[in-house]
Amino acid sequence: MYGFTIQQLQCFDAVATEGSFQAAAARLHRTHPTVFTAVKNLEAQVGVALLDRDGYRVALTDAGRSFHARTRVFLTELDFLHNHAAQLAMGEESELRVVIGDLCPMPEVLGLLRRFFDGCPGVRLHLYFEAIAGPLERLFDGDADLIIHHVDQSNPRLEFMPIGSVRVIPVVAPRFLRFPVTNAVTPEQMRDYVQCVIRDTSRHSPPRDYFLLEGARSWTVSDQLMKKEIIMQGMGWGHMPTFLIERELRNRRLLSIRGRHFTGGTNELVAARIRNKPHGPVANRLWRYIEEQIPALRSSKALGMLEPE
Repeated sequence: MYGFTIQQLQCFDAVATEGSFQAAAARLHRTHPTVFTAVKNLEAQVGVALLDRDGYRVALTDAGRSFHARTRVFLTELDFLHNHAAQLAMGEESELRVVIGDLCPMPEVLGLLRRFFDGCPGVRLHLYFEAIAGPLERLFDGDADLIIHHVDQSNPRLEFMPIGSVRVIPVVAPRFLRFPVTNAVTPEQMRDYVQCVIRDTSRHSPPRDYFLLEGARSWTVSDQLMKKEIIMQGMGWGHMPTFLIERELRNRRLLSIRGRHFTGGTNELVAARIRNKPHGPVANRLWRYIEEQIPALRSSKALGMLEPE
């Protein structure tokens, strides 16, 4: 009675999820008759009808819903087991690929990586800088083992560790504006001024623009340091992470226009990687090392403007 196979359970799960045998076959890259026979044999072995085939779409019976819930638990654990076996079979990696996002505090993050890789002389580090959607795209494309950036934390494909919240505020250079700098500056007043924005480095993801003022002229730059210099030179205005401009705000070489109309924002900086993917021993050691170093990152004097969650 209980001689059903993993293939039968996978076919049943696919049909239950997709709502048809044809769609299930396409998802599993199998033929329609193969999937149909596997599910039929599974029902015979269980001894109860799992699917209602009378409607336009195949639906689960009451017994099928209960059985499918347990099937999903089993298949998820099977995936974990496969990944664990792959990790056990991996030797020490010869290289790791890490992407640093545009809102990272560079000295602190690079210092963390230096300290770790000092103890891994046989591992070659490929370090990339990406902006906006670029880091996440590299991760999902399989071009990165780990990223340090802000992500959609509701995405179930991701495993992540919160590092801290980076506040971003709009700033201008003194005498850049032809009117007084107050917390009541409006978008209409700023529309005649050039806005400096970071260039999205993603290659095929939908473009994303943060804080872009519609209708205003804009210049794009590759990184935050160039953007800071552009703003300080009075060539444009823009939003900057506060940890990069703390000194300039104190000595009034930059002025904040944050207020009712330009509120700025906060981004949660995280270390992230793909969940349910085999990670080698060095990648796992780096993951644990970052986790251990998070309290030190948050308390660093250089990160005085990096706020804990």
